[in-house]
Amino acid sequence: MENDRHVTAIDPVVERMVAFLGTIGLPVSLDRIGERTVVPGILIDRGVIVVDESQLAYPGDLLHEAGHLAVMPAARRGQIHCDAGNEPAEEMAAIGWSYAAALHIGLHPAVVFHEAGYRGGSQSLLENFAAGRYLGVPMLQWLGLAEDLRTATANGRRPYPEMLRWVADR
Repeated sequence: MENDRHVTAIDPVVERMVAFLGTIGLPVSLDRIGERTVVPGILIDRGVIVVDESQLAYPGDLLHEAGHLAVMPAARRGQIHCDAGNEPAEEMAAIGWSYAAALHIGLHPAVVFHEAGYRGGSQSLLENFAAGRYLGVPMLQWLGLAEDLRTATANGRRPYPEMLRWVADR
């Protein structure tokens, strides 16, 4: 990563995501990335999401990677470098989180669930979310981030995709 060259976001979608992530306590740095990354244009560096917009293939990947950080314990967030991991429960929670985040900031979910992602399953995810079959909600509920319909109704709150809070173990 080259710290001497700061870049400003050109894409208004990226700018909207960066602003949202900042408000929930997930820092983003727009900078050049000089190393190979798991997700093109995104590097996680000790809890900071570094975005190199010139390498960013799909802007929605930013919300998904942020979702990984949001659902992991704060201590682990600060230790991650490059890869947020592929723990299945966290992956499901990150998928559910990124869907809710996209809706919250007024983006169509297809921005996050693009055709090149999710091992060819993005269309299936979009169809399931549109039908109210929400992937990841049990994990988000377990983390205290959201509630399913039954629990939210019993508690007088709005169910997922509304979130109670955005970041676990802050």
